Amino acid sequence: MIGLTLFVKKTRTGRAMLAVSEDKGAAQMMGINVNKIVSVTFAIGSGLATFAALFYLPTTAISPTLGSMPGIKAFAAAVIGGIGSIPGAVVGGILLGVVEVVCNSFEATASYTTAIEFALLIIILLVRPIGLLGKKRRVKV
Repeated sequence: MIGLTLFVKKTRTGRAMLAVSEDKGAAQMMGINVNKIVSVTFAIGSGLATFAALFYLPTTAISPTLGSMPGIKAFAAAVIGGIGSIPGAVVGGILLGVVEVVCNSFEATASYTTAIEFALLIIILLVRPIGLLGKKRRVKV
């Protein structure tokens, strides 16, 4: 998390990623190669997903739908933490992990673990729609 945050905040490519995520057209007018930045972003995301898969694969059987639930839970963690916030995604992931471990430790809630996790997502979105560490953005019309 620290490395990715420093990369996004301190490097020229990271700042270009922020600019492209904010407004592609304006970033392109400022001389940023939008296609290159999008490719770099997808490469970083794919590399991080590959790293995560190295830890996940030994614990499960291979099937065509292997990554569907981890992908959905990763998205839920990002939403809980606040879209666009790297520390928020980490906090959301840790929170979902703790909820999963606690639910699986009790026999009565073990079969409802995923439902409880998504109920937590709904509750957090109802209370704080921008996520736990999300920042409000003004939309100019």
